[in-house]
Amino acid sequence: MHSPERRGAHQRAHPAGRITDWDSVRIFLEVARIGSLRAAAIELNASANYLRKRILQLESAYKTTLITRHVDGIRLTPEGTQVLEAAKRMEEASFGLDRALSRTTPALSGEVRFAITEGLGTFWVAPRLIEFQRVYPGLLVDLKCEMRSADVLRLEADVAVQLAEPQNPDLKRIKIGRLHVMPFVSPSYVEIYGMPKDMDDLRHNHRVVIQDAEQTKGKEMYDRHGRREQLGFVAMRNNVSSAHVWAISKGAGVGWLPTYVPALGDPLIPLDLGVKFELDIWLAYHPDAKKIPRVRQLIEWTIQSFDGSKYPWFRDDFVHPNDLQKSYKGEPLVNLFAGFMKESRSKIV
Repeated sequence: MHSPERRGAHQRAHPAGRITDWDSVRIFLEVARIGSLRAAAIELNASANYLRKRILQLESAYKTTLITRHVDGIRLTPEGTQVLEAAKRMEEASFGLDRALSRTTPALSGEVRFAITEGLGTFWVAPRLIEFQRVYPGLLVDLKCEMRSADVLRLEADVAVQLAEPQNPDLKRIKIGRLHVMPFVSPSYVEIYGMPKDMDDLRHNHRVVIQDAEQTKGKEMYDRHGRREQLGFVAMRNNVSSAHVWAISKGAGVGWLPTYVPALGDPLIPLDLGVKFELDIWLAYHPDAKKIPRVRQLIEWTIQSFDGSKYPWFRDDFVHPNDLQKSYKGEPLVNLFAGFMKESRSKIV
């Protein structure tokens, strides 16, 4: 039987009729931020009815209305606005607890979460991470490859690599490299349609493949240089880099790719059509994350993996794909992408 003091402490920690479930508060916070139950359901990978039920439970426990539904989304009531501010403070406190607990985990063991764009993650980082994991076998690397930028401040990832400069001033961000993107074509396409001579020839006599996704400039570049309707000109529109690379490699059309891509598979031919662009590569992490040894090692390894002095395709200055082999001083390029290739090749075509 508990003493009166013990019972009193327990009652103060859990007031009668109140919910102490952080999950319900977190759901309310996400819905309030996004402004729509349906959009929040997609973000949280849950049904809108489930989110609505959890918020109703929260409202019932506090005997108040937090949101009202409208045709274009939800609105916060005055009470909902107050709860939102308190929920943000709860979220920050939970992050602080998570970081504190992370620092108590033995050094260089545990889980690290790495978010990166789908193309860089699939073709560049994933093969390199095998080396990292062998050096630190006690680490579990949770690699998330997608075009949406991860929210590092909300601990969606410990480390994020993205192609859009992080705007939140509370983040630590470092420019670690640059992608140079130019048009490529496969030999199988050239056999059927011939080699595009210039942009005017491309528009009138050829097919293109574009990538339309967050953090890429595919749509922007098409709007600027396409100068015609997509129907009848665009052979395929992809939202991920892996499908985009395969479509171009298999001859669907001319497409814009990073300059290191020809080493991946069938020899792709770079086209000097005067239309290329750059995408800066940014590393972002929470200011406290570097205090955790395993995260610090991942940050340092990531910076090295995009070192332009070692990997010329990540330099600020453009290096033509035909010149990469002589600019690169490391192991044979074909070894960097072993597993993606049908047969070994000693040079980029």
